[in-house]
Amino acid sequence: MAPVHNNIIEEYTAMMYAKGRINIRKNNILINYVPSMFKPLKGVREYIIESYSEVHYTSPGIFDRKIRSYHGTVDKIKNFNERIPDYFNVNIYSNSVFEAKLISPVSSLAKKYYTYRTDSVRYDDDGRFLYYISFMPKLNSFQLIEGYMAICDHGWIIREIKFSGRSEYLNFTYTIQMGNGRYELLPIRFDSKMSFHLLGNVIDGSFTIDLDYTSIKPTKKDGTVKNKKSKYDLTRSFALRNDTSTNIRADSNYFAKLRPIPLDEDEKSIYEKYYREKEVNRDSPDTNEYKIKGKKSIFWRNAGDLLVSSYSINSPQQKIRFSPPINPFLISYSGSDGFSYRQNVRYQRIFSNNRYFNLSPVIGYHFKYKEFYWRVPVEFEYAPAKRGGFRFEIGNGNRIYSSDIMNKLKQIPGNILHFDSINIEYFRDFYVDLIHRFEIINGLTLDAGVSVHRRSAIDQPGIKKVENNNEYDDVIKNVYVSFAPRLKVTWTPRQYYYKANHKKINLSSKWPTFSFDYERGIKDVFNSSGKFERLEFDMQQTLSLGFLHHLYYRAGAGTFTEQEQMYFVDFRNFAKNNLPSGWNDNIGGTFQSLDRRWYNASREYLRANFTYEAPFIILPHIFKRVPNVLNERLYFGVLTMSHLHPYIESGYGIGTHIFDLGVFIGNKNGKFHNAGIKLTIELFNR
Repeated sequence: MAPVHNNIIEEYTAMMYAKGRINIRKNNILINYVPSMFKPLKGVREYIIESYSEVHYTSPGIFDRKIRSYHGTVDKIKNFNERIPDYFNVNIYSNSVFEAKLISPVSSLAKKYYTYRTDSVRYDDDGRFLYYISFMPKLNSFQLIEGYMAICDHGWIIREIKFSGRSEYLNFTYTIQMGNGRYELLPIRFDSKMSFHLLGNVIDGSFTIDLDYTSIKPTKKDGTVKNKKSKYDLTRSFALRNDTSTNIRADSNYFAKLRPIPLDEDEKSIYEKYYREKEVNRDSPDTNEYKIKGKKSIFWRNAGDLLVSSYSINSPQQKIRFSPPINPFLISYSGSDGFSYRQNVRYQRIFSNNRYFNLSPVIGYHFKYKEFYWRVPVEFEYAPAKRGGFRFEIGNGNRIYSSDIMNKLKQIPGNILHFDSINIEYFRDFYVDLIHRFEIINGLTLDAGVSVHRRSAIDQPGIKKVENNNEYDDVIKNVYVSFAPRLKVTWTPRQYYYKANHKKINLSSKWPTFSFDYERGIKDVFNSSGKFERLEFDMQQTLSLGFLHHLYYRAGAGTFTEQEQMYFVDFRNFAKNNLPSGWNDNIGGTFQSLDRRWYNASREYLRANFTYEAPFIILPHIFKRVPNVLNERLYFGVLTMSHLHPYIESGYGIGTHIFDLGVFIGNKNGKFHNAGIKLTIELFNR
């Protein structure tokens, strides 16, 4: 049933009316961490929000929505209102619900996860049989739901479905009613009840969606869709994202004309109370005492918000977003690097024809090494249709040792090499990168620029240094400068994309992404010393192996050649990230238990990493109750370089809606080397 009906509709447009009623039962300061959550008014528990939108659907599963007008009792309603319909982009015949978060009971693999029972058989208004079939999950998991569906024997289509479950921090119950006639495969009404529970905050909501279809285009009989200008150009599928018309904050009289479902008495009373309070506040006397107390209250409330809340300031031309200084969700931990914390700010200025200027500084701190890291990337895209632009970045890199130490390491037998027993002189790294990027043809990008590093020695006992010396066998200079032109070619065959307001936005491809990175150090430029060449090749791809089953692989190699005098082995693709941004930040392309000192220990490397992700791999077969686990991951990585022949790392991880945890075991040259863990807080980051 599902495979037949899933792709029968190629495209449709509809007008969507959404109404939500919110009741805040309990709230505390932690509610400020919830993305897109509005700030509750003091003493006000009940709110109502409404919106009227245009929806565009294109097979397979591409939903776009443009809010035309909105209305409600929440002052800053826009961001919150935009999130609600994300939970109503449901194709009941697809394999998943809510953008691949939940396994559908009508998917082709559903029998593995659900049991079914026919509860009753009834007649519809046309005298057809309706089979009411209940479905129940075999495992206690957030990715499974339970409920019933009414199936008509005429074409075996679903006329109604009701289900309950939990997605992340929400408990929900949905009822979906399907249309009749030419709309029988499309939903016309959603009714839902949701309950939000998190760290003492309890918020209940009820939501209604009404859909009025304006156009429907079925798929051709042979299952194909109409040819486009380029089969990789999906601009037509993302038409509403290109819409620049403004939203309308409608008043009560205007929105009453749009509302297809009348308000009930309770909803009317919420509006009446809201407008009555606004009128009272407008007519309140402004005494000096009232002004002083009010200003103090506002000051301390805003001061507290600055510490714990994320802030966004948006306008048609510019966007500013920064994370709060006090945010436990920006902490991560790994066995090799300990605890780290980061902060980031983003500023974007948009010019005509979608050209943009982007500034996104990031800072972080490693508690284990007592090291502070920062970087300031600056981008200006002047040719958005060809992804052409400049990128300037300044910051400090990982602490590093020189080729002089690396030469000494090569003389030590591989089975007795221990970094802690070697007197290593480390250098701080201050760098400046300037890159120009341009997409030559679809999927083929050329980056050309220059990289400058200034590496200064860190004072350590027993290390002899001089200010100026060209010989480095016995002494080490205080400062080394490198100047290196750089060229990088990246190619993704058969790259899908869409265009929005003169801007090309790449999506995905069924082929891997290949890259070749070349850098050559030049002497006597800005007092640069040393000569070297760096060459790196990289290939990576994410493969879909079926519903919610993915394999990510990454393979690459690199080498330093043409060395003269002292230089620093600092690879781009094989490097330890000193500012981790989350679980997916190179988690499948990095060695979690490998000491970071190994990344600079060899002139060449050869590596491969694999990550397999799927629900229900191991835990459900051991424990009956694993509701918090969304997916499981298996890791495998192999690395060959000097003293490592090879280093093999394997791991197992779980993902939940609050945190992700991985355990890793490293084997060096066929023997157990070490073990470690990695933990990141992922709440609201998915």
